[in-house]
Amino acid sequence: MPDVFTKAKRSEVMSRIRSRGNKETELALARLLRRHRITGWRRHFQVRIAERGMRNSGAHGVTRPAFRVKPDFVFRQVRLALFVDGCFWHGCPKHATKPKNNRAFWQKKLAGNKARDQLVTRRLRRAGWRVQRVWEHELAKKNEARLVRRISAFIGG
Repeated sequence: MPDVFTKAKRSEVMSRIRSRGNKETELALARLLRRHRITGWRRHFQVRIAERGMRNSGAHGVTRPAFRVKPDFVFRQVRLALFVDGCFWHGCPKHATKPKNNRAFWQKKLAGNKARDQLVTRRLRRAGWRVQRVWEHELAKKNEARLVRRISAFIGG
């Protein structure tokens, strides 16, 4: 069935649809943390990183807001930011697939996601945070023990 909208109108309509996050994978990790009694974490806690060399100069000068990021899980006491990355959206080397339709769009989109992930990781590390990224497939039951050991090592537990 052909689309009832023009290409431009369809693009406009789709651009207004907002993401709701990777809720299922985040909930799976939260269950895993609870099951193994790993405590001290908060979900979606906003981390603000001041830009080096920039000051918020108030009403009379140019202000530059701090870089803000909301990791999926934050362990504030040990300054650990934990992200759960979906295999498709973040380009998992084992499980990522490449859509056949609209190939140029998807290559640009997925490359942008990877670049943003690298930028966020780099900025958090420069600000003294440790960053841990968990692939969606690592939440499988067969990988659970290895993942728990990895997280525990980072939080010192």
